[in-house]
Amino acid sequence: MVETQIISRGVKNKEVIRAMLKVPRHRFVPEELIEKAYDDMALPIGEGQTISQPYMVAIMTELLEPEYNHKVLEIGTGSGYQAAVLAEIVKEVYTIERVASLSERARQRVRELGYENIFFKVGDGTLGWPEEAPFDRIIITAAAPEIPNTLISQLAEGGIIVAPVGSRYSQVLIKGVKKKSSLETINSVPCVFVPLVGEKGWKD
Repeated sequence: MVETQIISRGVKNKEVIRAMLKVPRHRFVPEELIEKAYDDMALPIGEGQTISQPYMVAIMTELLEPEYNHKVLEIGTGSGYQAAVLAEIVKEVYTIERVASLSERARQRVRELGYENIFFKVGDGTLGWPEEAPFDRIIITAAAPEIPNTLISQLAEGGIIVAPVGSRYSQVLIKGVKKKSSLETINSVPCVFVPLVGEKGWKD
């Protein structure tokens, strides 16, 4: 998976590659889909949600430019796979999921795998986690019509946010760097994510 789907497509960050090699993706997919766990595709995990394509996890993580001392906020826990990949690299991951059953399954999964630096919250991810702000990095793992100002305000100065932005059915990855309280953005690769539902996102 890492050789053919990630490195061959240009992902170069050594820590990202190390994390993708270490985290057992098959532990994050439904049992009936284990044989497809390392395929080049997103997979359903229930509740209308998916575990992202391996390449998308890798490229989003690389765009974040994560470092060991970082505190990262993830919007959209899902299976917990992206959080585990980040937890291999950074100091702390704070992850929010609006579907309680998905959050609980992800929590159990990462604890079984030995991760103690991932912290979970059930709620509206578009509102962020103000009690724990500021964050060095923020990653949104669902499609947003725009990056919510609530999250930009919780990003540290000089911090990076990565999110799929666009319509409900087609997006592009956006990398934003916070400078003087505003966000300077660049576009990355086209993508398709499930919609970010919440007060500052799409309506359910």
